[in-house]
Amino acid sequence: MTSLKPITRSPFRIFLGKKYYRLKRYKEWYFGGKKYALKILSEQLPYVVFTHATPLLRDLKDVDMWLQHNKVKNIRIASKTINGVMVSPGETFSYWRLIGNTTKKKGYVDGMILFYGKVTTGTGGGLCQLSNLIYWMTLHTPLTITERYRHSFDVFPDSKRSQPFGSGATCAYNYLDLQIKNETKQAYQLVLYLTDSHLVGEWRATAPPTRTYEVYEKEHWITHEFMGGYVRHNKIYRKAYNLNQELIDDEFITENDAIMMYEPFLPEGNT
Repeated sequence: MTSLKPITRSPFRIFLGKKYYRLKRYKEWYFGGKKYALKILSEQLPYVVFTHATPLLRDLKDVDMWLQHNKVKNIRIASKTINGVMVSPGETFSYWRLIGNTTKKKGYVDGMILFYGKVTTGTGGGLCQLSNLIYWMTLHTPLTITERYRHSFDVFPDSKRSQPFGSGATCAYNYLDLQIKNETKQAYQLVLYLTDSHLVGEWRATAPPTRTYEVYEKEHWITHEFMGGYVRHNKIYRKAYNLNQELIDDEFITENDAIMMYEPFLPEGNT
């Protein structure tokens, strides 16, 4: 079991850390030897491997709705940038390598950012919804997730949550990246679009899928820490089935630990 406590860093330390890790990422992108997926194809591949949709607007406690609407604007820009990207065998999809820095010049606006467990604002804020969607969809494909970062803080209580806690991927340009490698023998394509109410994603391929997947959690529990707060824990697993719905694999995916920023239990007398 992992015990966590909030980390306090000075603004200067955070500034230097961002500079260092961004430079490290640039070095990896351009000199690391990986073959990154960069080709965008307007024509869609014929077979849908997995699709998922998440609501664009949620009623979050103490979060102004204008931040939600700005988030939608940012997601729309980022989705158009990477929509249709092809991930050929041997290539790696890099979330930030494709999207680039979220600047005002590109049309990005202030949106919600979770910073050390607190809600703040920043240009391009809200793109974690997009990285969360891509990560969740990828867990339902044969693609290999080679880099993913979990949220260190659980900021909002569960509200109509349909996925296990900790099944997303946090992002911060460019050092907290989401990278996915295609170790199969066929090409995959990421398709993204927005409806009036939802962000919709698809992983498509050149051949029909031969497996289906079920992502689930184990050992979900909450601990009361010596620091006085609560930490939420779980483990994510994935079952794989063949076309006859026979179980062929049951694998561990990741373990999550997050400091809770709200009271986990209802007051006595509430139902």
